Amino acid sequence: MKLPFEKIKDSRKLENSIFFAIVLFVFKVISPNSTSAIELVINEFLLLGLTYFLILYLSSVVKNKANNPLSLILNTGILTALLFFIITVSSSLYEDPYELPLATNFMAAIVYILTCLIIVFIVSYIFTVFRELYFLRQKRDSRNIFNFMIWFFILASISFTILTLDGSKEYFFNAFLVVSIILILFNSLRVSWIAFLVKKQKMQLLVISVVLSILFSVNFAHSLRDMIFNQTLVFFSPAFSAFLNIMMIYGSIYFGVLFFTTLFHLPTAEVFDRKAEEASTLMDLSKLITQVFDFKELAETVTNITTKVCYSDSAWLMIDKNGEFEIISTTNISLQNAKTLTNEIGIENLTLITDVKIINPSNLLNTNLGENSSFKSFAVAPLKIHNEVQGYLFAGRSEDFGFDEDDKKNIDAYADYAALALENAKLIEESLEKERLEKELDVAREIQYKILPHETPKCEHLDITAVFIPAFEVGGDYYDFFKLGNKKLGFVIADVSGKGIPAAFIMAEIKGVFSSLAKWVDSPAELLKKANTILAESLDKKTFVTAIYGIVDVETGVVKYARAGHTPLLHFTDGKVHNLIPKGLGLGLAAGKGFDPNIEEMEIKLNNNDILVLYTDGIPESQNSELEDFGFDRLEEIVVNNASAPTNTLSNEIIKQVSTFSTNNSQHDDITLVIFKWKNINNTGVI
Repeated sequence: MKLPFEKIKDSRKLENSIFFAIVLFVFKVISPNSTSAIELVINEFLLLGLTYFLILYLSSVVKNKANNPLSLILNTGILTALLFFIITVSSSLYEDPYELPLATNFMAAIVYILTCLIIVFIVSYIFTVFRELYFLRQKRDSRNIFNFMIWFFILASISFTILTLDGSKEYFFNAFLVVSIILILFNSLRVSWIAFLVKKQKMQLLVISVVLSILFSVNFAHSLRDMIFNQTLVFFSPAFSAFLNIMMIYGSIYFGVLFFTTLFHLPTAEVFDRKAEEASTLMDLSKLITQVFDFKELAETVTNITTKVCYSDSAWLMIDKNGEFEIISTTNISLQNAKTLTNEIGIENLTLITDVKIINPSNLLNTNLGENSSFKSFAVAPLKIHNEVQGYLFAGRSEDFGFDEDDKKNIDAYADYAALALENAKLIEESLEKERLEKELDVAREIQYKILPHETPKCEHLDITAVFIPAFEVGGDYYDFFKLGNKKLGFVIADVSGKGIPAAFIMAEIKGVFSSLAKWVDSPAELLKKANTILAESLDKKTFVTAIYGIVDVETGVVKYARAGHTPLLHFTDGKVHNLIPKGLGLGLAAGKGFDPNIEEMEIKLNNNDILVLYTDGIPESQNSELEDFGFDRLEEIVVNNASAPTNTLSNEIIKQVSTFSTNNSQHDDITLVIFKWKNINNTGVI
């Protein structure tokens, strides 16, 4: 399938070809007798442009069929036969091309020009096919040799054009033609793609190459002998007439060489076909066994296919299960006989096998093996994963010739595929379990995002932005807003100790506690005390919660807040950042008597463009590759440098610089950021 830009390029090549064809057509109609040097140069230039862009376009068409060279050759044969037909009937169409009655017989002239353009297309296609066949399956860059031959084609064609103007220049044409024929013979010997054909295709190619070699030779001889066709084509273009004859010589030589080359490849064709079939079978089998995930079914598939891949009569599979080797599948042999033969070899001997081993049953100590005595030889292939033997694959033959070296390679290759497939089958159960956990995490993540606010409150005086980035699928950070009448807005940010699902569950509990208390308690300090009383009963001793809860009067800009062991609240005012750190312990660290006296409530008044920044420790504790913390100073500097920007711009800059700082170190803690900016526009502040 071609990409859009490739289709555009092909379209442009075709458009250029059509353009030159139309211009050439009009030129030949206007000036049919191109006898002067200037007219001849224009004529040859237009024909060169047409041939060049036509070959470029046909190259992209032919390349799509390069995997089927016989199809290209058949197409070439059809076009060569069409050319033979044109040469044959040309005598009846034109009695004398130099007296073409353009004025009195306009239709005859049109047919003549169109016929010549068809010949241009045929010869261009034939040249393109020869070029594609030359490079097909080549492993070395031989473009220079082929291009060298093309230059001599061009020189021979140009010298023939000069010859039509000056008959004394025949020497140059003959010299270039001889060199071109030598290069054609040399390049025709560079045929690499025949070796990749199967025997049937090579037999077909023998017949086709004989027919085409004769057809090209006949066309060449016919075009020289038929003076009317020869003069007609020279009248159209001397250079192209020479090029056509060169291509007929090329075809005669190429397909003659192709016949003998194919003939020499026939004796080895059957061996190559077998190797290609074995490789194809292994590829198909590798796809098949990696699609079977049930371990028992896969084991049966492995032994069943082993008899086909290795051309064996029987096969069985033994794998390591928790340190004990066990036969788990057999094909064309009973389980008991497989065990008997395996035991006769001995586990201690099997452990010494590191590569495919061919064993003669007559060499075993026990000669009374019942059904197994019919085996003349059997192969043992270790199943290795990361250089560790996970089991053994056995294949037995009853034929006298047994297993050869090629069979050993096939068994070894298949054993690698089988080992990988069996390992995948073992891992698939772990994958399914992991997938189940991931689905549960997806549900937990979805629930968590539903718990957090979908959007920040819209206030006339407050510009509010909030960001939450969990370190894992789910996190323990929490923030929220509470509408407290028309003039007040409650806000909270909290961080649960620990990470992952346990922290997320506690976060969900905190959501309920703060949502309930915010409606009834007007004092931030009192709210944190009551929240601690509730959470102290449900949290274990290793878990605690840090938080900041506050209430902002959206009309006056007065903010009351209290802190429970959380990171400092940043207050930007008058060009400076102040760390507000009222006293407070983390929720759940102490009971009421130890917690309540340590909670302090503070109050500030926001002025125009003042900023409040609430954040969790995921920001200052982010580390770079040298384990250096991002720190509080960098955070405060960002706030100062971006104080005039909207809160969403400020938050984006903070997250950007934290991410850049910790690029080479993974995020180890949740990041939550809530920013308020006061805009004293008028005296009302309705939420």
